Amino acid sequence: MSKIYPNAAAALEGILFDGMTIMAGGFGLCGIPENLILALRGSGTKDITAISNNAGVDDFGLGYLLTTRQIKKMISSYVGENKEFERQYLAEELELEFNPQGTLAERIRAGGAGIPGFFTKTGVGTIIADGKEHKDFDGETYILETGLIADVSIVKAYKADTEGNLIYRKTARNFNPMMATAGKVTVIEAEEIVEVGTLDPDQIHTPGIYVQRIIQSVNLEKRIEQRTVRSEG
Repeated sequence: MSKIYPNAAAALEGILFDGMTIMAGGFGLCGIPENLILALRGSGTKDITAISNNAGVDDFGLGYLLTTRQIKKMISSYVGENKEFERQYLAEELELEFNPQGTLAERIRAGGAGIPGFFTKTGVGTIIADGKEHKDFDGETYILETGLIADVSIVKAYKADTEGNLIYRKTARNFNPMMATAGKVTVIEAEEIVEVGTLDPDQIHTPGIYVQRIIQSVNLEKRIEQRTVRSEG
């Protein structure tokens, strides 16, 4: 059965439901699955728990889903570029589970590896540790963090073959590879889709066994989150 779907809406058909958990790859606006996010907005799916390093910006990325009030809860590390996020959070309209960035990455990796929990020193003595199990190892205190999995992971790749073997490009190789392993269903949008055997096996970052559906990326904007340039003179 082919893993290739004609468009983002078709790739998400039949796997979305209200109250679901979705992982969305990317770092800032780099390496985000632009087409799949737009299709998710168009689906009208609501009460989503979104696991993502950040929440996009007001008019792009996951910011689209905040504007339409489709996200109920964010599990994130950094959310500082989105005023609508700020407004909803301060008005207690949006739940937020903050994670140190490395902890978030490890929680996702652990979920994909079938590890239900792990101990880390990060966050000990802060509000991050409130309500979590503490344990001492070699005289140091650690807190228990749980692995994360999602009903669906939406992931952006640079190249994919028709079996779902993936290569990511530069900074886009951030949260995407680990999220690809941690979804019950993983949907990929790739800038280039090639035949099996085209990719160098030694360069593949995600094996195709983790991937169920693939689409070709189209009309990518690849926005810059904060454009900073040197002043003339």
